[in-house]
Order: sequence, then structure tokens, then C-alpha cells
Amino acid sequence: MNIPAASVVLATRNKGKIREMEFLLAPFGVSTAGLDAFPSLGVLEEDGTSFAENALLKARAACDATGLPAVADDSGLEVEGLGGAPGIRSARYASVDGKDAPDTANVEKLLRDLREMHGAKRRARFRCVIAACAPGVESITAEGTWEGVIAERASGNNGFGYDPVFVDPTSGLTAAQMTAAEKNMRSHRFAAASGLLRLWPAFWAAYLSRGGLFGTQSHTP
Repeated sequence: MNIPAASVVLATRNKGKIREMEFLLAPFGVSTAGLDAFPSLGVLEEDGTSFAENALLKARAACDATGLPAVADDSGLEVEGLGGAPGIRSARYASVDGKDAPDTANVEKLLRDLREMHGAKRRARFRCVIAACAPGVESITAEGTWEGVIAERASGNNGFGYDPVFVDPTSGLTAAQMTAAEKNMRSHRFAAASGLLRLWPAFWAAYLSRGGLFGTQSHTP
């Protein structure tokens, strides 16, 4: 099957997420484009109360706006000693205006908040929910987690977000010390994408059966 350019929209402008999601979605055999390829789209609201709600909100908004299938993830860090925080506020953890804060600011605040916490209180997990929506088709979601520990200081220059302080217990490396391939095979996003892959054939077949790609108007970038 010939898949046209931007057959699936990745509902994010985060370059790190786009790179990871492109890699993880490659087995689906579809071409992708991030939101930067659709400059008329504004900020996608994510005011849900869970990762699943936010992923679905973003995927539906991108799908409705472009007329194309859309894939979105919502992910974050949950720390035992902080009662599951920063959770769905992971990107805004250090924010003073409700907007996303720089990665370095979020990491610095996390380390400050955990300064007096040790042992089990530093246990943490990355959690990711990926959602896919397409015109006229029931949406699908899949979830993945990655268990680890928060380091006392940042290490590594790869990745993004909280990667420099999230230690993978199997390798002993922070996510930021891993290569992209190593991280992709361990990560919460990989686990969620693997779950989505199992649901994708029926989802995609339903979309094509309704005239998807070739029977609808597509907003290509």
C-alpha cells in the first residue's frame, strides 16, 4: 500500500517525543508529521485528570483539526516519596504560570524536593499512555511504565525531561546516559507503543474501510 506523506499526525511539538514516537511507530508502516507541520494549529488542551484523558484529548483535537489519524501520548514521572507527583504535571512541575517549564527547572525542583528523602522514597516510574484517533473510528489507547529510582544528581546528555535523574535499575544508567536505541527498548513509551501495535491492525483496517487516506480530504503539511 502506498502511504501518502503525513498519513498520521503526531500530536506534539516536543522534538524528543517526536523522535521516539517515529522510531516506535515505524513498524506500523505509516509516515508521520509532528504538529509543527501544521502551523495553523494552536496549543492542544490537556486539562484532563489522567494521562489517558490527556492523550485522548490531544489525539482527538489533532484528528479533528487535520482530518487525519492522530497519535498522542501523555506521559510523566511518578515518585513514591512525593505521593505520585509530579504526575500529569510533570512538564509544568516548576512552572509559576501554568505553562510548561524548562526541563532543567523541573529537574532542579525535583532534586530539591527529594533532598531529604532516601531509599524507597526515591523509587519512581515513568508512565505513558498513547492514544490513536481517526475519523469515524473508535479510538484506541495503550499504557506502559518504566520502574526506576531518582538519582541524587543529574548525569548524561541524551534524552529529555527527567531522563538525567531517572536511573534504570537493570543497567544502572540514567535514561540520559543511554543511547536512543537502548532507551527506546526499555522505556515506558516503548511499552505503550508495543501495546498500541497489537491494537493497530484492526484500528487501521477500520479506518481504511471508511475511505481513509484515499476517500477523505487530508490536510497534508
